Amino acid sequence: MGGIGIWQLVIVLLIVFLLFGTKRLKGLGSDVGEAIQGFRKSMGGNAEANLEQQPPTLNNPPVHQAQPDRQA
Repeated sequence: MGGIGIWQLVIVLLIVFLLFGTKRLKGLGSDVGEAIQGFRKSMGGNAEANLEQQPPTLNNPPVHQAQPDRQA
């Protein structure tokens, strides 16, 4: 009691699909994704884009992720 079950979520999603249609929801999802990417880029949180924009120099060496040692 008090929680949302899987069947309630399925019913809500079904109603949303019936009201808006899949084409409109697909467009809305892509718009939200672009907005999130723009926000991350403006906040400087997109490290991959920052690395692509800045070529490695002596003061800015390429970043390598440390891989854990694998033991058999």
